[in-house]
Amino acid sequence: MKWPNLKHLHYLVTLHQEQHFHRAAQRCNVSQSTLSTAIQNLEEHFGSQLLEREHKTFVFTSLGIDIVERSKVLLQEAGELVEYAQNAGNWQRGTLKLGVIPTIAPFLFEGMMGAFKAFLPDINLEMQEDTTEKLLQQLTDGRLDLLILALPMDTPGCKQMVLGHDPFHLIAHEDMMPALPNPVDISSLPKKSIFLLQQEHCMTDHAVSACNLQHRDQISSVAASSLYTLVQLANSKMGYTFLPELAINQSILEHTGLKSFPAEEKGFREIGLVWRSGTTRMQLFRRIGEIVSPLLPVPTLK
Repeated sequence: MKWPNLKHLHYLVTLHQEQHFHRAAQRCNVSQSTLSTAIQNLEEHFGSQLLEREHKTFVFTSLGIDIVERSKVLLQEAGELVEYAQNAGNWQRGTLKLGVIPTIAPFLFEGMMGAFKAFLPDINLEMQEDTTEKLLQQLTDGRLDLLILALPMDTPGCKQMVLGHDPFHLIAHEDMMPALPNPVDISSLPKKSIFLLQQEHCMTDHAVSACNLQHRDQISSVAASSLYTLVQLANSKMGYTFLPELAINQSILEHTGLKSFPAEEKGFREIGLVWRSGTTRMQLFRRIGEIVSPLLPVPTLK
């Protein structure tokens, strides 16, 4: 049996991701004609049409889409095989492409870099910060190896490892504290008085669920793009917000008039690792979990 060219399969997957020959060729660092010829060679090799072409447009056939999905798995495994061989089978060496969401990365990065330097000095760490949705897509596409996400979260085709809990805290300006009931009753807060992040940040749903924010009319229509913006909104005395303890422990409230109050007992998000099913790097991922878990407010990995 004659095997398909892995490089050509890479071109096919990239073309499917970009949906544009010129952009795909640029990503692959080849000419557009080289990429087009490679796709035609694959079609000849398989004896089947992978693209339906019309003038300057194209669509993938159903078989073409199936080949793309299977090619992703092959390319990921081939990449791990090359990495394994280049490092003489030493799982503690090599490059790791790590994705982290913005509500975790700024508050974990410094401690994590120190831990990697101490416990995994031969791992070349490349970190990417983005939203959960985009990171999961890059993990699926093979552009990232491992993610640190806020859980629970549905991650089809992937496995998870919970590392710890990150409790939520109600944040209020000290001048607004006399108006708060004692003990704090979140349901009694005024309408439109709670600031949260924009919907593309999964922490919004986690905060709503964990902090029992059942009354949606309490949530302000003003949505922030980052935790730092939430701090500014709360510091303006316009309302309240919820912040994770991970951020509070990194002095995000410093130089403000804000105070924090623990949310309800179960008011927390989980933080964990997410990776593709079938990876050969489980030893490394487990070790990373062991060194990151102690950096979290409530470590739970055993």
